[in-house]
Amino acid sequence: MRIVCLVGQKGGVGKTTTTMNLAAVMSKHSRVLVVDVDPQKSTTWWAENAGDNLPFDFAADVDPGNLARLRELPYDTIFVDTPGSLEDTRVLAAVLDASDFVILPLNPEPLNTPAMVRTIKQHIAPRNLPFRVLLSKIDRRRAGQLDDWEHLIDEGLKLPRFRQYVRLYAAHADAPLEGRVVTQYADTRQNANAIFDYTHVAMELMAIWSNEVPKEGPANGKS
Repeated sequence: MRIVCLVGQKGGVGKTTTTMNLAAVMSKHSRVLVVDVDPQKSTTWWAENAGDNLPFDFAADVDPGNLARLRELPYDTIFVDTPGSLEDTRVLAAVLDASDFVILPLNPEPLNTPAMVRTIKQHIAPRNLPFRVLLSKIDRRRAGQLDDWEHLIDEGLKLPRFRQYVRLYAAHADAPLEGRVVTQYADTRQNANAIFDYTHVAMELMAIWSNEVPKEGPANGKS
């Protein structure tokens, strides 16, 4: 089993969208659970709009005592959407302590970068958790945007990142209201590109995991 924590201390970075869409892609070949511990409940609202159409299981649980027992559940991958601020550090600490991997979505807005760096220094690095920054909401119509942000992460911040990035598409903004995830988007060329992005993020994530040893749990053949 892998427990993946999605962390972003500034709103609008793509944390909830990444949580739901990576879960959708991964659920095509494995048992996936999404857990919402963000008090804003954006993921819960999305799941409620979807009703029975979600291709994965969903649970809202803000009790840190229960979060520590996630590894006992019979899933291959659990994605946890965390609080969008550092105010509720008790919940964030419980999730991180139970996690195998952290994804930090980052959209190309300079004011989001300091919060991400603080989160890494204060909460992720002390736990020695593997993590990757995921560039999201990349507008390919803006010349140089992707190159500039890749350079910032690689050379300026010197942080590990996904090689794949997520492009800016209207379908992602509309999906929560429609109760859809990326694997359920209408069959259009633009939506095919949106599906491509998250599919390749998931493939890269699995490639990273292939070189790591997961924590023990029932899904790994341990009891």
